[in-house]
Amino acid sequence: MNNKDLVAKAVYDVVKDDLTLEQVQQLLENPKSADHGDVAFPAFSLAKIYRKAPQQIAADLAEKIAPENFEKIEVVGPYLNFFMNKEAISQAVLEAVVEQQVHYGDSTIGNQGTVPIDMSSPNIAKPISMGHLRSTVIGNSIGFILEKIGYQPIRINHLGDWGTQFGKLIVAYKKWGAEEAVKAEPINELLRLYVKFHEVAETEPELNDEARSWFKRLEEGDAEAIELWQWFRDESMKEFNKIYDLLEVRFDSLNGEAFYNDKMDEVVELLEEKHLLKEDKGAEIVDLTAYDLNPALIKKSDGATLYITRDLAAALYRKRTYDFAQSLYVVGNEQSYHFKQLKAVLKELGFDWSDEMHHIPFGLITQGGKKLSTRKGKIVLLEEVLNEAIDSAKEQISEKNPDLENKDIVAKQVGVGAVIFHDLKNDRLNTFDFNLEEVVRFEGETGPYVQYTHARAMSLLEKANFVPSADTHYSLNDESSWEVIKLVQKYPETVLSAGEKYEPSIIAKHAIKLAQAFNKYYAHTKILADDGQKESRLALVYAVAVLLKEDLRLLGLHAPDKM
Repeated sequence: MNNKDLVAKAVYDVVKDDLTLEQVQQLLENPKSADHGDVAFPAFSLAKIYRKAPQQIAADLAEKIAPENFEKIEVVGPYLNFFMNKEAISQAVLEAVVEQQVHYGDSTIGNQGTVPIDMSSPNIAKPISMGHLRSTVIGNSIGFILEKIGYQPIRINHLGDWGTQFGKLIVAYKKWGAEEAVKAEPINELLRLYVKFHEVAETEPELNDEARSWFKRLEEGDAEAIELWQWFRDESMKEFNKIYDLLEVRFDSLNGEAFYNDKMDEVVELLEEKHLLKEDKGAEIVDLTAYDLNPALIKKSDGATLYITRDLAAALYRKRTYDFAQSLYVVGNEQSYHFKQLKAVLKELGFDWSDEMHHIPFGLITQGGKKLSTRKGKIVLLEEVLNEAIDSAKEQISEKNPDLENKDIVAKQVGVGAVIFHDLKNDRLNTFDFNLEEVVRFEGETGPYVQYTHARAMSLLEKANFVPSADTHYSLNDESSWEVIKLVQKYPETVLSAGEKYEPSIIAKHAIKLAQAFNKYYAHTKILADDGQKESRLALVYAVAVLLKEDLRLLGLHAPDKM
């Protein structure tokens, strides 16, 4: 039970004839200053019921509330300020972490339901840029968080491996490309060709007709077109996997757009059976007026299908294959209208499970306040950023700890981790500017700062030869440890909140706060002083180390024991 639950129950036992437990919980406040206790209950809401001044009500309640769980209850005007029993709570919290270790904060709320997570999804023949980082690391972290609360995540890389861009690429390759150049540097060369196509097409628009023609040949199974498409896809995947290996992201499925080519006819047939398809200027649409949405365009006038047709086929396939409890789409904010239409069409088809499909939008990464764009060639390559971050981490580690073993491994964990952490500490919907120098700092609200704090805690435990024991009663009652204890105590509800909101930043912010609180505690407390509280203080250090490591794991980061 957290502190608010304990206070709510104590107050409710006295006012149960007038307020529900839920009403009491909603009224509770977190005092701005520790001097005013840990939880406050304002008595204003009872003034009309009791026909007394709130100050008098607060004083009356203080006399009736059972004192266990509280060191003291202070009346300040109309407020009841509750000071929790630090000794009892710290004992319960520390013993829970020692007993459960990395499983502290686990939950069975997901009931082992499957959750496909559509994430990353780069376009074949284009490099993975910083723009792809968000979908990849947000989706990966949500997978870890959902797993911790009892779901089974299924990470899906819905590759952009179909569409008119392949017609453009084939035209560009046949006009200006060379096999040796593509083999030497697949992605860079294919990107150069793609950018060149757009530059030339501005003055030679007929190139677009050639591209459409080649894509039509690809759709119809033309041998040359398919051979080139497959080659572009294979070479791209080799490059993509280098980056996924650096990020340590693994996928359960690589079924991209091309996979659904033979599954779209069924969607059209289902729509026809339900009489949902209407003709509009030669195209076929589904009217979504009832949902206050524009019509969903299912087939163009030339018979070509669109993204939504493919996504309808993918949704059906995923429901049948995984029988999902939820299905998540970690896709940029700008696609939110598309997903509203997708869900509305499925609803029209009578598939109520579409209510469990959720678009998980996110803001952009900018550089110098400007959006990154592939088409014009203004691109920040993710692999380059990760390698630069690793080099920067290695430099700082060499200065701080020149004799460190496994320096290269730790530099990779810190450098890559810094880039991931910087992304995930930002609220998912926020747009943020990326500056590598700030990201890989060992001070401030950064990944390396949290990792370094974990290493500091591990060093203390090693120095003291501390081994936690489930048979020992650990407890603390001093003010300096209390801020740390409260953050440890709050961890299970923090994890649940992150899972329910699909918000990894809740975990990242908990890690930062816990690291800051621990460093403050470390600076003001002689942890290794030989007195009766030493073992309990070390149990708190142990709890911090366990939780920081688990926070970092849920974000997709390592927690080195030495840095």
